[in-house]
Amino acid sequence: MPGPRRAAVLGSPIAHSLSPVLHRAAYAELGLEGWTYDRFEVDEAALPGFFETLGPEWAGLSLTMPLKRAVIPLLDGISETAASVDAVNTVVLTEDGRRTGDNTDIPGMVAALHEHGIDKVDTAAILGAGATASSALAALSRVCTGEIVVHVRSEARADEMRQWAERLDVTVRIAAWDDAEEALHAPLVVSTTPAGVTDALAHAVPERPAALFDVLYDPWPTALAARWSAYGGAVVSGLDLLVHQAVLQVEQMTGRSPAPLEAMRRAGEEALAAR
Repeated sequence: MPGPRRAAVLGSPIAHSLSPVLHRAAYAELGLEGWTYDRFEVDEAALPGFFETLGPEWAGLSLTMPLKRAVIPLLDGISETAASVDAVNTVVLTEDGRRTGDNTDIPGMVAALHEHGIDKVDTAAILGAGATASSALAALSRVCTGEIVVHVRSEARADEMRQWAERLDVTVRIAAWDDAEEALHAPLVVSTTPAGVTDALAHAVPERPAALFDVLYDPWPTALAARWSAYGGAVVSGLDLLVHQAVLQVEQMTGRSPAPLEAMRRAGEEALAAR
């Protein structure tokens, strides 16, 4: 529709989000004058009320925790990708009021891996089994042809990962966190843990590591990523993921393709350097 369009990222906490930087850089590069992208502190309880305020000027929403599942009942439909992990990080709003959810984290992970030359691996390992691990498992289902070993810190998380594996039709073996050093020898290691959790593993990085995908981007590099890189291994960062998933969001919300990946990446790097 003509006139100003709005988009935003919602979540709690949200002040740290780089999404406004990335999306605004894309709008500037695409010449989308009148487009704005903001951030709003919104928790699960406030989400329905926020949706009631959305007018026809709204083009889309990015969602972070804890809203990725809470939003689903408020939508008219979700993509097959989002349904595969019961998580929506993108809502596209149309002029007629329809609200459709998607998950760009999964294809974003795959695209970030491809950018670093990682298209197929025989086996892989996931460190952690939190909120990001199910998306990582879904992404690996498109990249890994064999067994995926998931190192978990609790039996409850182990049960969750077994359920996701069955749902996604992937072969998963659950391993104890105490044995996480073994994971570092896999052709592809995906770390989904919060900051600091994998620091104790850095000393165990093999002399010739393969590929590490660490979903963190601030602080960066993590101790694990720094040691991995020092030993010559391929490292995919959380910023790589953030940019690739944001590219897909921009394309869906604006209808413009391709989104300016490099301009968005530069904006993200500059914003992180300024912190």
